[in-house]
Amino acid sequence: MPVFCPERWGAEAVIPSNQSRKVAIPHDADLYRQRGRIERCFNRLKHFRRFATRYERRTIHFRGFALLATATIWMA
Repeated sequence: MPVFCPERWGAEAVIPSNQSRKVAIPHDADLYRQRGRIERCFNRLKHFRRFATRYERRTIHFRGFALLATATIWMA
């Protein structure tokens, strides 16, 4: 098996296949929706330069800023 093998990790398809594909790959629509929400959250967090470049060297400081940034987004 190749190194990058999602079946080996127990991963499943979340992104729907193209409509023009002859054999459609089944996917979970709810997981796809949740994945989109998480991606949009990370894209908003990347607007904070400090978060995107990870200036903090310690995990506890990075986590603290991540919580501050999410609170700022939530309040806006």
